[in-house]
Amino acid sequence: MRNHEEPPEGDPGGAPGVSLSPPGGLLDVLAVGAVVLDARGRIVLWSPQAEQLFGYSAEEALGRYAAPLLVPDEHTEVVLRLFDQVVREGRSWAGSFPVKCRDGRIRALEFRNMRLNDDRGDVYALGLVTDQATLREVERSLAFSGRLVEQSPMGIAVLDTELRYVSVNPTLTRLDGVSAEEHLGRTVHDILPPRHARDAERVLRQVLETGEPMIDREVLGGETSSGEGHAWSVSVFRLDDAGGRPLGLTISVTDVTERHRTARQAEQARQRLSHLAEASVRIGTTLDLDQTARELAQVAVPDLADIAAVDVLDAAVRDQPVRIPEEQTATFRALALVTDYPTVAADAADPPGHVARYGAERLVTRCVATAEPVVVPAVRDEDLRYIARDEHAAALLARAGVHSYLAVPLIARGEVLGALDLKRTRNPKPFDRDDIILACELAGRAAVCIDNARLYRQQRNIALTLQRSMLPTPATTRSALRVASRYQPAGAHSEVGGDWFDVIDLEGGSTALVVGDVMGSGINAAATMGRLRTATQTLSRLALCPSEVLRHLDQITTGLDPFFATCLYAVHDPARRTCKLASAGHLPSVLVPAGGEPRLLEPPTGAPLGTGVGEFGTVTVDLHPGDRLVLYTDGLIETRHDDIDDRLRVLLDLLRPGPDSGESLEKLCDRLLTTLRHPGNHDDVALLVTSPRE
Repeated sequence: MRNHEEPPEGDPGGAPGVSLSPPGGLLDVLAVGAVVLDARGRIVLWSPQAEQLFGYSAEEALGRYAAPLLVPDEHTEVVLRLFDQVVREGRSWAGSFPVKCRDGRIRALEFRNMRLNDDRGDVYALGLVTDQATLREVERSLAFSGRLVEQSPMGIAVLDTELRYVSVNPTLTRLDGVSAEEHLGRTVHDILPPRHARDAERVLRQVLETGEPMIDREVLGGETSSGEGHAWSVSVFRLDDAGGRPLGLTISVTDVTERHRTARQAEQARQRLSHLAEASVRIGTTLDLDQTARELAQVAVPDLADIAAVDVLDAAVRDQPVRIPEEQTATFRALALVTDYPTVAADAADPPGHVARYGAERLVTRCVATAEPVVVPAVRDEDLRYIARDEHAAALLARAGVHSYLAVPLIARGEVLGALDLKRTRNPKPFDRDDIILACELAGRAAVCIDNARLYRQQRNIALTLQRSMLPTPATTRSALRVASRYQPAGAHSEVGGDWFDVIDLEGGSTALVVGDVMGSGINAAATMGRLRTATQTLSRLALCPSEVLRHLDQITTGLDPFFATCLYAVHDPARRTCKLASAGHLPSVLVPAGGEPRLLEPPTGAPLGTGVGEFGTVTVDLHPGDRLVLYTDGLIETRHDDIDDRLRVLLDLLRPGPDSGESLEKLCDRLLTTLRHPGNHDDVALLVTSPRE
């Protein structure tokens, strides 16, 4: 052992291999005293520790017979017999017996007695003595420590100051697979793999030098029988003697592989839930089929895959049965393709919008046919021909380094809609069970959004077809008015509304002009619009004034609950060159006199149709050849952020005389829509522009 203090001159501790022990060592704790008796039983040597144990000084003890001085009378005979065995027979003796101390107390002491011979042939008896209670306490502590280390579930090793193993318990030998004999005298470089030994030695030396322990550091190692990595919790403490001098180190090692695996699984579950939470926010932001598919692919990249594609069965898009027997081919429509980085693998995939037929041998076909995930953890060259569409695409995937493949079905409401196709190139891990679970959960959530978008598109197409079929064809009118009209549905992400217009030839050459807007959207709104248009056409032939037509329409609409509608009804009389107008909650039309300033025509505004109020007024204005009358629904001018009065002023500015004053009615319609209509508008618009013929 090293002594960190310089020994004084002449001190044998300065010699090589010799060191001084500071006070407080084990012998000091035991306070072992030495007593030497001659052959007659007289005390001839008396150590300071003996004085500490018995209470007699050397002057009081030397030269006196030990038995009468130290042994109670009742034990004298036994002691003399034992003394005779040691001196005459040379038999050593160890045990305990009570002795008399100087203060009169009887104290139990532990003895180790043996015979001594000097160079003249004289015989002596040496007695090494210590306090029995102290010795028993030390023995119990040593036994407890030894048994604790021996049976500990932790691996325990003791190293000296040269970082050599001096003791290991059985648990450690089981953990590192090295026997106790192979440990002793060797260093961590002899026991541990090189990549761990360097770090281990650095930590051990740091603890030895500073005395600061390293506690519960997790170390990952080799693989278990299941192929997963081992994990150990390692703690290192410095061992000091009573004087604070380092004696070495103790290392405790606990196998925490299960704890590590559980923590890793919990972290993976947390990440999966986080990913799903993110997907819930990012997927299905619109009812657009292509956008929803693109959002799914974007969520999958790069956390789950380097390349993601979404392919929907073409039959699902066209609202046909989509269940595919396993032996048949399938026709897919590519909707989305997302890569984490530029790669030739993108060229191997079908571009969005492309429709392709794949045979039963294709893995994506098997995926939708069986409604089960298909995974190839380690892709071989021969697997690529079942993943790619043709040999050229397979070569591109090989060149891109595709090494793992996963396809999961998109299932919504029990129907397979398509597949999410995933590939890994830069991510070195193969797809595993957790990846499959996450991909299926993502696909399941996205499939519902895709199905909603698909059903919405179907309903929107039906509503749009219904609405357009009910709108008039102004070119067929025989009236004295020139007419141009436009109907523009809401943006692609919005439902079709109930806007309509109509031009109705009346008796006597008059013409009824109608613009209306059914509140709500979808098929029901379109159907209600059709019923109101039919009713308007019927009422217009009764030669009623505009306010009376609206009153009857209000009664009809009341029976169509829960729908309401706004409507502007006008009748042009070419003979009188006038136009009568009535409004049911509708925005004002605009009169543009030939060469004059446009102005809003605001008849007494009644409540919207369907309220049951039925009070409407009529206003009459002049309408001459060259004048223009503009009727429209609110989708033309309303926005989410602008005041309606400001937008009406913009409309009037566009209709003021200028370079475009002589433009045709058709061009005027286009200019108004182009200028006023915002991209992605969430409301449909009906526009009607008329001008009396010469």
